[in-house]
Amino acid sequence: MIKRIFLITFLVMLSNIGTSQTKTKINTSPKLVVGIVVDQMRYDYLTRFYDRFGEGGFKRMINEGYNCKNNHFNYVPTYTGPGHASVYTGTTPENHGVISNYWYDKFSKKTVYCASDPSVKAVGSDSELERMSPHRMKTTSVADQNRLHTQLRGKTIGIAIKDRGAILPAGHTANGAYWFRGKDEGKWITSTYYRNELPDWVKKFNASGKATSYFKEWNTLHDISTYTESGADKNQFEGGYKGKETATFPYDLAKLKDQNEGFDIIKSSAYGNSLTADFAIEAIKGENLGVDDITDFLTVSFSSTDYVGHNFGVNSKEIEDTYLRLDQDLERVFKVLDTKVGKGQYTVFLTADHGAVQVPSYLKSVKIPAGYFDTDAFKTKVEVFVKEKFKIDGLIENISNNQVFFNYDTLNKSNVKHEDLQNALSHFILQENQIDKVYTRNQLVGSNYTEGIAALLQKGFNQRRSGDLVMVLDPATIMYSRTGSTHGSGRNYDTHAPLLFFGQGIQKGSTTKETHITDIAPTISALLGITFPNGATGDVLSFILE
Repeated sequence: MIKRIFLITFLVMLSNIGTSQTKTKINTSPKLVVGIVVDQMRYDYLTRFYDRFGEGGFKRMINEGYNCKNNHFNYVPTYTGPGHASVYTGTTPENHGVISNYWYDKFSKKTVYCASDPSVKAVGSDSELERMSPHRMKTTSVADQNRLHTQLRGKTIGIAIKDRGAILPAGHTANGAYWFRGKDEGKWITSTYYRNELPDWVKKFNASGKATSYFKEWNTLHDISTYTESGADKNQFEGGYKGKETATFPYDLAKLKDQNEGFDIIKSSAYGNSLTADFAIEAIKGENLGVDDITDFLTVSFSSTDYVGHNFGVNSKEIEDTYLRLDQDLERVFKVLDTKVGKGQYTVFLTADHGAVQVPSYLKSVKIPAGYFDTDAFKTKVEVFVKEKFKIDGLIENISNNQVFFNYDTLNKSNVKHEDLQNALSHFILQENQIDKVYTRNQLVGSNYTEGIAALLQKGFNQRRSGDLVMVLDPATIMYSRTGSTHGSGRNYDTHAPLLFFGQGIQKGSTTKETHITDIAPTISALLGITFPNGATGDVLSFILE
């Protein structure tokens, strides 16, 4: 009898073990992953404007999700193309090959654009300037890996006003990538890389007049006297719009549009983000994203924050108003996700593609070292020095993106050694005012830097595509106009970017542990239980995952 009871008990235990094993899941499968990149968003915009945000946008992500407070780009240069590629590939330009927005191609002897592709044509526009694809990005994105994992059944849709902000995140296998053609068209378009005709929902959106509806007054969302987290509305550090004497609120976009490239003025105002949110909401509905248990991807980049930052600067009331309005746009998108996909059924991350520097002329006015670098004068000095030193013309082929490219045809025909030119020119450049550091190709290829600016440069240096010398300017020294902000360096103002996660599979909390942009794609891959992007070098942030 005792043996029989023991046997029954043992069989029940085995049965329970089997049952528990069948219920165990080794990955989280949200119905939809939404990746959000806010173009030119510094981390401190979260803290500066936090008290003015509503409960449903940025605050919802922070309060319901995980906030990585010490998140950085771990490479140089910090531009839009490399930023978007790095977020979604989980690696740096050293591997994915997108070394800038534009770069000098030493093989074709011309400057190329990170998303341009002469083999395709625009769809939705007749412009020859909109022939775009992700073919210059050498590695896969996390969205690509999700497509492969689901046997191409999981959809990927990329959306941004900027073409590169839509194309690079969506990867090589996307079902669609859509960007906004401004000028006199005001339409969302794509290219034949993805499809030969716009889907009906895009045609319907373009015909709705939604873009035209934003030709209206842009005034502050709240009383301008309450915008205490930014500088004076009228100052000498902002650009503004053609046709308006001062860069001050309000802006009559309908009145100003003809002098500011038509629909492009919407792109460079806070309303460009609202238009992006409108279109993203229609994409969720039109593409039936997140309607089944096969994970889909929606990548959304809010580009107008970058246009506004470049024009008005980090400390402007225009930037403050743009982020307060973006907060409302995020809330609108999240509410649609709650309804269409379901609360707790989707996962979102939000980050940036780079930060931005305070306007150097403003910094100088408050006695902080800053400045402007004269690129044309520098190029002339370099060419004169090389010719006098080596008695040969044409040894320098190109100077761009803080890099110097040698002319190897001329080098090979001369008695000048590559190393001698490298060493002499790097020493000369280092003597120039506003130059902080210079690294040669031999140093970046032959050494292994683990910290400091050299390590950042090395991770941004692609052996095939990058130049022969790389320069680092002094802090807060830029190649830009005297008004507005820019970016591109390895300084903290350019590298420190927000990183928020929330939704299915995400813990609640925060950390000041250093994290990197390249950690995002591996973390989402681990969440989904899929293969990492094929060039990924980042780490899984296991502490944010449930």
